[in-house]
Amino acid sequence: MEIILDSCVVRSWMWKDCDSLVRNANNRNVWLNLRNRFPHPYTKDDAKRWLEIATEIKPETNFAIAVEGVAIGAIGFSVQSDVAYRSAEIGYWLGEEFWGRGIATEALKAVSDYAFASYDLCRLYAHVFEWNLASARVLEKAGYSLEGRLKKSVTKDKHTIDQLLYARTID
Repeated sequence: MEIILDSCVVRSWMWKDCDSLVRNANNRNVWLNLRNRFPHPYTKDDAKRWLEIATEIKPETNFAIAVEGVAIGAIGFSVQSDVAYRSAEIGYWLGEEFWGRGIATEALKAVSDYAFASYDLCRLYAHVFEWNLASARVLEKAGYSLEGRLKKSVTKDKHTIDQLLYARTID
């Protein structure tokens, strides 16, 4: 899969992304805004494990965000099951040097549109840690609405904090 945008390309993961994945993911500020299953420090072995998964899963729901052919982040969604089968959780991250350029917003809009067009979904949602106001703004600019605040719902880096729940639905 490949979506060419103004600021980036959203595309399938490739084995050649291993070194750039480590370079951009091995950052405490990136890790602070993600779930603990995203390792820190982020090693080459972590990148290889991720690429084994991301290059094999079909249908494809996890993508690289690339600038000038180099993977600088990731975006993906997870279709839910049982009675929530028409919902998917979406998530993304960028290497810190690429923050504030509109890349995440553009990629999120494109992948959201792709998910709605390619899957039988009526709802995409994302959780944002209370301190990550930049990501909340990305979601808002991509057409997501704040649905609520989940009080003291996660503990990250020894801090128990709120999460913000954002969603975008099909009318």
